[in-house]
Amino acid sequence: MSSIMTNTSAMTALKSLQQTNERMDITQARISTGYRVSEAADNAAYWSIATTMRSDNAALGTVQDALGLGSAKIDVAYTGMNSALDVVNEIKVKLVAAREPGIDRTKIQSEITELQEQLVGIAESASFSGANWLSVDSSLPIYSATTSIVSSFNRANDGTVSVATIDIDITSTALFDPDSLGAGVPFGILDTQFTTTGAGAGTGGLNISVSTLDITAADIDDVDIDDMISFVDQQSQIMTTAASNLGAFKSRVNMQNQFVTNLMDAIERGVGQLVDADMTEESTKLQALQVQQQLGVQALSIANSNAQTILSLFQ
Repeated sequence: MSSIMTNTSAMTALKSLQQTNERMDITQARISTGYRVSEAADNAAYWSIATTMRSDNAALGTVQDALGLGSAKIDVAYTGMNSALDVVNEIKVKLVAAREPGIDRTKIQSEITELQEQLVGIAESASFSGANWLSVDSSLPIYSATTSIVSSFNRANDGTVSVATIDIDITSTALFDPDSLGAGVPFGILDTQFTTTGAGAGTGGLNISVSTLDITAADIDDVDIDDMISFVDQQSQIMTTAASNLGAFKSRVNMQNQFVTNLMDAIERGVGQLVDADMTEESTKLQALQVQQQLGVQALSIANSNAQTILSLFQ
């Protein structure tokens, strides 16, 4: 039935054109933003997952910064420890030379004194961002025997989050600790006291440390110097172990840093699989929709011309 009151063909063509325009708007939005899920209305579940994982990825970025800072602290401590180890070994060489009969121990002591001052300078300079693991004072209220480096940000299956750390015991790296735990007893590797077994000081032994030993002290004999050599060598071995531990910590931190980097990339890829638009597919859709839109406009134009055909019957 032909009617001028209800144009069914025009209504059908208009509805089809409206649907095509809606699909085109969606496709154009995806092309312009690069996302097929850019807001919760697009897909609430995927949008929620993507938003949460992006937040976690930002937290992992901060973890990566913390690992970089921790690695720098370890590197500074290791560099200082390694340099101090070279100086301690040089002191041992000087002590061995002092065992030579007839040698001028005063001159050797002058060299040892300079080396001892160098040790103090190295320990005090090995600081990064206010953290010094070589020269400490365990009697201070702010002192902590363990330092922590943030290593990861974790989200459990129930949605709870936690932060994990790598803990480093800095008591094993302290070269100088003049007042251990407030007891007035030096505890650092280089200021720990040792008593020789010779006739030093005329009382059957001499209290020394690597940083204070003096081969020109009163009544010192070869036994005292031999004890000094053994003690310095012992402390040198302790420093070697400490440097080795720092190297192991640095290796662990670097591996964790690389893991966090790879994890962030994996999360980014996972989020992309959920919300990114396939630009090749969307561009193909857009071309098809543009053709459908043109055909829809023509169909609507034809449907609207039916009334003109009815008018011609009355002429």
